Amino acid sequence: MDSSLNPNKHLKEEFVSNLDGSSILEIAALLTIVPLLVLIRYSIGFHSRNDNNNDKSVSSKKNDDEIVVSRQWKAYSYAISLDFIFIVFPMLLFFTVLSEWVYHGVVLLSLLLLVLTVTAKRSSSGLQRGQSLSFRANVSSYRVALMLITCLCILAVDFTIFPRRYAKTETYGTSLMDLGVGSFVLANAIVSRQARDVSSGNWISGLKATAPLLLLGFIRLVTTSGVDYQVHVTEYGQHWNFFFTLAAISILTSFVNIPAKYCGILGFTVLAGYQTWLVSGLNTYLLSHERGNNIISKNKEGVFSTLGYWGMYLLGVDLGYRLFYAKHSNTRSTTSSIARVFLVSLILWIVTLLVDNYVERISRRTCNMPYVTWVLAQDLQALGIFMLSSYIPMNKLSPLEEAIDQNLLATFLLANVFTGMVNMAVDTIFASPLSSLVILTAYAFGLSAIIGTIHFSGFRLKFW
Repeated sequence: MDSSLNPNKHLKEEFVSNLDGSSILEIAALLTIVPLLVLIRYSIGFHSRNDNNNDKSVSSKKNDDEIVVSRQWKAYSYAISLDFIFIVFPMLLFFTVLSEWVYHGVVLLSLLLLVLTVTAKRSSSGLQRGQSLSFRANVSSYRVALMLITCLCILAVDFTIFPRRYAKTETYGTSLMDLGVGSFVLANAIVSRQARDVSSGNWISGLKATAPLLLLGFIRLVTTSGVDYQVHVTEYGQHWNFFFTLAAISILTSFVNIPAKYCGILGFTVLAGYQTWLVSGLNTYLLSHERGNNIISKNKEGVFSTLGYWGMYLLGVDLGYRLFYAKHSNTRSTTSSIARVFLVSLILWIVTLLVDNYVERISRRTCNMPYVTWVLAQDLQALGIFMLSSYIPMNKLSPLEEAIDQNLLATFLLANVFTGMVNMAVDTIFASPLSSLVILTAYAFGLSAIIGTIHFSGFRLKFW
């Protein structure tokens, strides 16, 4: 009898290996569905206690009448449930059992949103209309959506109802999960202190800020090794992980601290140099099974791809600064700002197709130039759709969005813990479609409920 804590480890590793991904168009359609679901939720309204703007009084005044608190909790729970029903659960369905209906979903959801928006505008007076969400709120929606996608996918990928074409590609190609790390890097870059042209201090303070990421990276390394958890080695290497990549980017940025308006030039230079190195032979080494005994060779994917992610981060800082934070950006109308985001996204889509066809195919594993431009194009397109919330009456961040936004890293860590627990308790690759959907739904609802409860209680588990 196998005494391992994870007897099907190798089967699970093979289950997510040697995959080719999906088409760029299908991934773009999926990333259109997500913001559409959020906008539909906005158009429905009912945001519980947030409508009265009394968050602090409910969570912090211990002498409040218990009946009032109870009613607030019931209303808040109802609002969180609506968020789950209209945002999280449909996302899960489109990522699994409705994956063949993605294009139909884009059309139907677009029509539904149009009808709801027109109806809401006709039935609402000027006094009832909410103010347009700020850029910061739109970015919050975008970041929360990325977190929800990530949390759903990291567990769903271990079940057979999650299409293999959505799992991470082995060498070249595009998939839903390939967007993960790149999107996190870009989301952080757009709202970073550099993008806002705010001094980030010296390199010593930058290193101190990196310490939590390094700690989380080592904790993940130790825990996955300790429980013999499955690891897809060709993703980052034998020891490297997501947190080490973020830490490396932070360290590089701390040492090369330049004004936002020059970050684009440096980012392009880094990417161009790295891409030249790749096509000159580095990609052959990175995509091979060759691994030496030194630490760099054992973690070659994670170490070398950091150059690509750093270039992406610098370009994200430049785009954030020029599109949203530069002085002239404050004088633009909402329509003009949205148009600029979509225009830049279109240009990046064209660049992506050209580089993908004539230089090198998209590869998340090496984080090459076409991968970087693909992530930039795709994420700016999604952000542009979120910015369309300005045209929806009574638009306001939903309770679940606010809860996750205040606890982004805590949400990710909790999702990882739950994912590990499910994998250790269930033979995911042998679960039936119905069982898989039930488990994933319970996981998604439980995660939403816990984060919502934490937020309602007034806690903020944001330590990075």
